[in-house]
Amino acid sequence: MDDKLKLELQKYALKIRMAVIEGTYNAKSGHPGGSLSIADIMAYLYAHEMHVNPQDPNWEDRDRLVLSKGHTAPALYGALALQGFFPLEEIPTLRKPNSRLQGHPSMRMTPGVDMSTGSLGQGISSAVGMALGAKLKDKDYRVYTILGDGEIEEGEVWEAAMFASAKHLDNLVAIVDNNNLQIDGTLEEVNSPYPIDEKFAAFGWYVTAPLMRPAAARASPPSSLQRRSRARGSPIWNMLWNGMAKLRKRKSILRPCLSSVRSWQSWTANKEVFTNGN
Repeated sequence: MDDKLKLELQKYALKIRMAVIEGTYNAKSGHPGGSLSIADIMAYLYAHEMHVNPQDPNWEDRDRLVLSKGHTAPALYGALALQGFFPLEEIPTLRKPNSRLQGHPSMRMTPGVDMSTGSLGQGISSAVGMALGAKLKDKDYRVYTILGDGEIEEGEVWEAAMFASAKHLDNLVAIVDNNNLQIDGTLEEVNSPYPIDEKFAAFGWYVTAPLMRPAAARASPPSSLQRRSRARGSPIWNMLWNGMAKLRKRKSILRPCLSSVRSWQSWTANKEVFTNGN
């Protein structure tokens, strides 16, 4: 990856983080931490790797993304809005009645969402089914799925991993967001899944560096371990917990959040400059 592309993706990820902050701030609820920690992943996938068409969200030959950690939908919505699947102005409607942007992704409501998710552990199974379907139809699109490192404590994840390996689904890419936190504490405090990379390898997966595309001839599905900090790029969220933003009780956090909102308002007012000129 050259320096120019790296810089462009960093800018794109920053815009996604702004969308996460704007959405959860206006909703006064949500999961900002886990959403912020996948901003770089979303930027790479939607701005560089995946083949999608905002003018035809159901394009049959598009690449698919299944956000298995569905509670981090604010980051997905930010990426989709930047791609043009729906207007940026809808971001503040997160979790509001009649909004297309609910707390978990809905493929029936939101353009660009490939699978409704939220029940942890089930998303990768859906992604496996999509990848198998592509093989059966002789299609060459890829299926990507993003899992939380706490989520992979679910047994269903490993059933899906075993099936994907057995069926040689090399068109499937699983990315584990390894931010080392889940709602009840750190991974070690709850139920450590480490070593994550060795476990996937033991299930017959090809484990590679973050977000690298595997060779098409590989017989094993690839897995990527992405180590992230939830607060990277947005230190004000370091004090926030899952589920509730709790902004009204934390004036020290509210102040920089308002600054971020003002930055967002300036951005949306000049979105053509940001989205076209980067």
